[in-house]
Amino acid sequence: MRRAWITVGTALLAARLGAQEFKPPRVSGAPSGTRIGLFGFGVRGGVDLRTGQVVVGTTLDLGDLFTTRVRLRPSGEIGAFKGVNTYAASLEALYRFTGDDQVAIPYLGTGMSVAGHDKCGADPGCPALWVNVVFGFELHYKSTFNWLLEYHGMDTMRRHRLYVGLTTRRGN
Repeated sequence: MRRAWITVGTALLAARLGAQEFKPPRVSGAPSGTRIGLFGFGVRGGVDLRTGQVVVGTTLDLGDLFTTRVRLRPSGEIGAFKGVNTYAASLEALYRFTGDDQVAIPYLGTGMSVAGHDKCGADPGCPALWVNVVFGFELHYKSTFNWLLEYHGMDTMRRHRLYVGLTTRRGN
C-alpha cells in the first residue's frame, strides 16, 4: 500500500511540475530600436580625386541607431602610391532609404574621421579631425553579399573619394 501512495504522489507531483514548463515569450518579426553588435563587414577600394591616391579600406556594420534604417558604421582606410601614405579612421551614421531586401539600397550619412599621414609626428596639425558626408548604393550581388558604390566627401568637402567594394548582407 505504501508503494501505491508513493506512486500516486509521484505522478501527481510530476503532473504539477509539468505545468511549470518554461514557454518563451513570442518575438515580434521586425527588430526595432537601438541594437549594437557586429552585423556585417565590407571591403572597398577607390581613389582620392584630389591627390590621385589609391585608397583601400574596410568597414564594419556595428548596429542600428533608433531604427533599422539608421546604421552605425566605423571604417578604416589607407591611401598610397602618390605622395605620402595617408590613413583615416571614421565613425559614421548612415540612413538607408529602403529595406535590406531591395535590389538597390541607397543611403546617405555623416560622420567624423581622424586622419593622418606618414610624417604625422613632425606635423603639428596631424592628426586632423574631419567632418564627412557619405552617399552610396548597395547593389544586390549574391544572397550574402552586396556591391558597394560610394562617394565620400571628407574634411568638410575638401577631399573627395570614390569607392567600389563588397559588403555582407544582413538577415542571411
